[in-house]
This record gives sequence, structure tokens and C-alpha cells, in this order.
Amino acid sequence: MHAARSLSTVALAVTALVVAGTSPALAAETPGQNAPGQDKAGHYSFAVIGDVPYGSAQQALFPQWIQEINAANPAMTFHVGDIKNGSTRCDDALYQQIKSDFDTFRNPLIYTPGDNEWTDCHRPNNGAYNPLERLAYDRSVFFATPGQSLGQNPVKLDSQAAAGFPENVTLRRDGVDFAAIHVVGSNDGLQPWTGLGDSTARPEQIAAEQARMANAISVVHDSFATAKQKHDRAVMVLLQADMFDPTYTPAPTDISAFQGLVQTLVDEASAFDGEVYLVNGDSHVYNADKPLAAGSHWLSTYGVTGSADNLTRVTVDGSSNNKDWLRVTVNRPGADHVISWERVPYAAH
Repeated sequence: MHAARSLSTVALAVTALVVAGTSPALAAETPGQNAPGQDKAGHYSFAVIGDVPYGSAQQALFPQWIQEINAANPAMTFHVGDIKNGSTRCDDALYQQIKSDFDTFRNPLIYTPGDNEWTDCHRPNNGAYNPLERLAYDRSVFFATPGQSLGQNPVKLDSQAAAGFPENVTLRRDGVDFAAIHVVGSNDGLQPWTGLGDSTARPEQIAAEQARMANAISVVHDSFATAKQKHDRAVMVLLQADMFDPTYTPAPTDISAFQGLVQTLVDEASAFDGEVYLVNGDSHVYNADKPLAAGSHWLSTYGVTGSADNLTRVTVDGSSNNKDWLRVTVNRPGADHVISWERVPYAAH
């Protein structure tokens, strides 16, 4: 493994990847993609994946998928959580195997945990583990060197390790501020550990979630403060939880933990003179929308005040829809949008 280096040394130009036979279903449906002026020399691209690998078949294919991403030479890759499905065991060997796979990414790999690798590990078919013990193990494997990404050519990151959350990281590149924060499904880990006989959340479970969410919110505040100070063009927040899943009507116990973060996103985005992007996994089906724009039902669902028309949310494919990775491009100043993206199908199946 090479020594950590600053992100500015990663190649800024990425050879365009032409995917033959891309189906119309893979076309994005938001203004940020395919808008005029996007294809300009000097931009750079990065990859986003999540909810992968799910099950033994995907675990076998995962190394090949990584090599396909490597061949496209993205400047970095974000994994937005869930390194296993929710019905397989949370044994040590699984984490070690995924860490070995992560080590084969040629360029920096930035990972934020999902709920499947710790909050759901109380389930009997997951091994009936204590979730907080599994989270500690996850951190020991994937965040053993705080302030540094994974991958063969790691980069330095600003980390919240001093506060006990090494997985919460930020970085800044070419007028875009990135914040990867540890916010997960299962109501951010507040749902009872029924596999351990619980019907309500334990006090230590509640305390851990409150501290983790408070820290995540502080990271978001810091990223926007930097963006404003530097007059940056965009902020991107990446996390596992889909706080705006369009496929069902959530009960309060499904989403209550997210209210403070949602209000923070509204407040910060609406006060920022630039573009804001929220990227998540969790719900497994690609989607791009504006959940916090004026008139969105999510504003009343969460009981937040204000709105944020400049925030675009993107959900990456996952689970059985793991047939592609998201190639995100940061465009040169002067383009119609700071960020554009496309879904790139995997060749290996």
C-alpha cells in the first residue's frame, strides 16, 4: 500500500467510458444529467456504490466489479454502506473478506457503514450479535487508520476520530465539499434488538444513536461552513439511510431519528449559494429527486420549517439491482450544473 497523498495528486482527467448497449432505463431523469455543457475537458469523475455485495453470488462477483471500476479510473470511490445483506451472518470473516476486496480499489475508497453490518446483527440469522459490539468491530477493520481512506492509493481525510467517529469524514476538491456521514436505516439504529429479546430500544442504544447523529450533524454544519468560506460551488453529503424512500409511507418509528438532520439540511442548503447533493443507498432502487423542495410532502412528514430547492437527492442501485455503479462527474466552472452522473452497467454477471 502506498503512502497517503493529498487528493490533488489524483489524476484530474478521466478517460470517458463508453458503455455500449446502455438501455434507456439507465438514463437519469433529473436536470443534472445530460444537460448542455456537461462534456468539457478538465473535469473529473468518481464512483458511488452501495448495498453491495449482497449474498454469496455477489460476493463472488465483487472483485470483478471492482476491477471494472478500476478500469474506468475514477478519481475515488464512495461506498455508502451495507457490505452484506440483512439475512446473513455478521461473522468476523465477512468483514475481513470485504476489507480485502476494498484493498483492491486502485484509487481511494471512502466507506461509510450501513445498518446491515451492525444494527441488524441482533437477528438470529445474523448470529444474534450485540449490534454495538459489531459496530466496534467494523470500525476496527475499516477505520484502523483514522484520517485516511482505503484503497491502494489512499488519501488523507478530515476525520471525526477524536470524537469517537472515525467513519465520519470530509474532504474538499476543486470547489466541491464532500461529507460522508454515518447515518443508517433501521431508524438510525433505534429499532429494538428483537433478536436479543428486546421490545424497546436499550438506554445504551439510544445514547449511542444520539451521540452519532449529533456528530453527523456537526460534520454537515462544518462542510457548509467551509463551502461558504471558500465560495465553493457545491456540497455533497453521502450516507446510507434513505430518509425519503418513495416506495412506502413510513411510520414515525421508521424515521423519527432523522428529523434533526433533515432540518439541518434544509437550513444549510437554503442558506448556501450553490448546489447541494445528497447521495444514499438503503432502498436499493435508483432514484433522483428533490425531496426538500417547496411543496414536497417530506417537509410536513418531518415537521421541518423552510425548504431547499437547490438540494438534489440521488439513490444508488443496490441489492438485486446491483447491476451498475454510479459514475459522478464534477464539471468545470461554467457548465450548466456542477454535478452530472450516469449509471454504468457491470459487464460481469
